Amino acid sequence: MNLPALLPLPHQHFLKGLLRTPFHGYHFTFHSSAHLLPGILCAQPFKSLGLHCTKWMLLSNGLRRKLCVQATLKDHMEGLSDKEQRFVDKLYTGLIQGQRACLAEAITLVESTHSRKKELAQVLLQKVLIYHREQEQLNGGKPLAFRVGLSGPPGAGKSTFIEYFGKMLTERGHRLSVLAVDPSSCTSGGSLLGDKTRMTELSRDMNAYIRPSPTRGTLGGVTRTTNEAILLCEGGGYDIILIETVGVGQSEFAVADMVDMFVLLLPPAGGDELQGIKRGIIEMADLVAITKSDGDLIVPARRIQAEYVSALKLLRKRSEAWRPKVIRISARSGEGITEMWDKMKEFQDLMLASGELTAKRQKQQKVWMWNLIQENVLEHFRTHPSIQEQIPLLERKVLSGALSPGLAADLLLKAFKSRD
Repeated sequence: MNLPALLPLPHQHFLKGLLRTPFHGYHFTFHSSAHLLPGILCAQPFKSLGLHCTKWMLLSNGLRRKLCVQATLKDHMEGLSDKEQRFVDKLYTGLIQGQRACLAEAITLVESTHSRKKELAQVLLQKVLIYHREQEQLNGGKPLAFRVGLSGPPGAGKSTFIEYFGKMLTERGHRLSVLAVDPSSCTSGGSLLGDKTRMTELSRDMNAYIRPSPTRGTLGGVTRTTNEAILLCEGGGYDIILIETVGVGQSEFAVADMVDMFVLLLPPAGGDELQGIKRGIIEMADLVAITKSDGDLIVPARRIQAEYVSALKLLRKRSEAWRPKVIRISARSGEGITEMWDKMKEFQDLMLASGELTAKRQKQQKVWMWNLIQENVLEHFRTHPSIQEQIPLLERKVLSGALSPGLAADLLLKAFKSRD
């Protein structure tokens, strides 16, 4: 059967273009009903295209011109050896069954910088994502987990708070995953990864999983794979995900692009309200908690609480459903921790009811996709053969002052553009 004859113009030109385009390995879907013309099943004539899972359909008001292109999981799996497929299947099966060892191994795979392991990680993530979406549909379209970002300056008591807070949540029947990001040394490249050692009780809890990860120099302390680790934890059945970041000023903006709620922990002697606004931290916070509000620090904690309440009034409203709150807590005495969890649940319920939470997650996925693209494009640029040879030479010229950094960058970019 002649394929273009089935369709009126202008679709003939589109189909002829498709025949000349190497789109193998992609899934093309045209959304509409089951037949192209009366009595002609639309999927049959497209076998000659060599495309997988092709469907052409016709709406009552004509053929839609929207083309949806996505890489299929089957095509990813075809490139794996039998051993690699068994490995990915073993991790996936163990992960969705809630096995902590498989979750740990899956996150290690995702964090790997080895090129082949990166490919295996993407196959695993795609399988988990499909499972995750199915579970969300069974849950009435509501998110399976509550993602909370925690940040604050060193010494604010983040680890102490997480241990007390986490134990309270697990006692209430929740499963908690803590992704603690530790800074890597700029000189040695190593990380202390000491957060887990400071959460002795929580680390022994079978309903809690603590995963310290090095930043490897990532600005703000959020690793490039943190978002994927969140997905794996949710696939493993954890319904509350805490991401503890390095409080260095930039992490707040990075973590805000991957969590539902951002909580800022501040010690009582953390500066006045103007200092808080100047740092820009307060702008990202959905909830501000003044820690160590016990003993002699109760009076300073009350003062800083009042100052931050007044500071929040000066900021632009970010949500129609929620106004950021400032509370006082003490992980030593337990004061305010239960009330804090109540505020967090109230935030989740309000954001879900208003639809803002769903929109926020969709926006975050888009932002994270572009972040990964930027990182991978830069890596591709650095490792390209025509550029690798010139980088040391131009770096020496920049160091000696013979060439300005801007001109050196332009020369490298021109060489990269003209590589073909």
